[in-house]
Amino acid sequence: MDLDHARTVAVEAAEAAGALIREGTRRALRVHAKGTAGDMVTDLDLASEKLLLERILTAFPSHAVIAEESGLNGSAGGEWTWLVDPLDGTNNVAIGLPAYVVGVALCRAGLPQLGVVHDPVSGQTWSAVRGGGALASSGGRLSAPYAPSPHGPLLAWIQGYGIARDDPTVLRLKAALDLNARRVLQLWTPLLSWAMLARGDIDGIVGYRTGVVDLPAGALLAQEAGIEIRALDGGPYDECVRGAADVRSYVAAHPRALPGLLALLQ
Repeated sequence: MDLDHARTVAVEAAEAAGALIREGTRRALRVHAKGTAGDMVTDLDLASEKLLLERILTAFPSHAVIAEESGLNGSAGGEWTWLVDPLDGTNNVAIGLPAYVVGVALCRAGLPQLGVVHDPVSGQTWSAVRGGGALASSGGRLSAPYAPSPHGPLLAWIQGYGIARDDPTVLRLKAALDLNARRVLQLWTPLLSWAMLARGDIDGIVGYRTGVVDLPAGALLAQEAGIEIRALDGGPYDECVRGAADVRSYVAAHPRALPGLLALLQ
């Protein structure tokens, strides 16, 4: 498997989808309810997903693709599976907030090998291949800095769908963050948070039972930029996307900042 070729395919597909979304936001959107928890989907999600599926399955017809809106496409049970989030930040698009991205990841036996995040608003694309570092659109390598602030860390909070408002773990974690962090961002676009962490714009991410489609591309990007991810209790983090939702709870930060962030949550 030529991961550099796969990166090229993924970057070109994500950027084409981003152009489609960017153009679509200039017109009135058709918004539809999705599920019973207040989530939504737009025609742009569907059009972007269609483009991404066509590009990926044309280039890799023997692979499987799990997409946010349509689920499994292609051949199931194989070694290689793509995860596609055609519009991460649909709720932001629906209210006119320019914070949304396109995410594509490629996994081998459930372990992320390639991640691409494209921001249609800024026109920037970030990508990573396992063991090969993380790259910006310019071709420069991303390296997350360690820059502690005396006023506390700037963090992003990510949680999965369907989490009850009175979930005791959520209440405890958010209370700790509100008390100790300088700022806590809830962007409604997890992949953008991961890109910000990889670039050094924020100091860490705390995630609780997060979604699977919008996780691996961003997490791999951040890891290849030097970010470390741990389970909430400080133990090892299971990167395999085939795990249960409760496994996808984590703390991510620069290795030198991680002990303090874990202590903050306790």
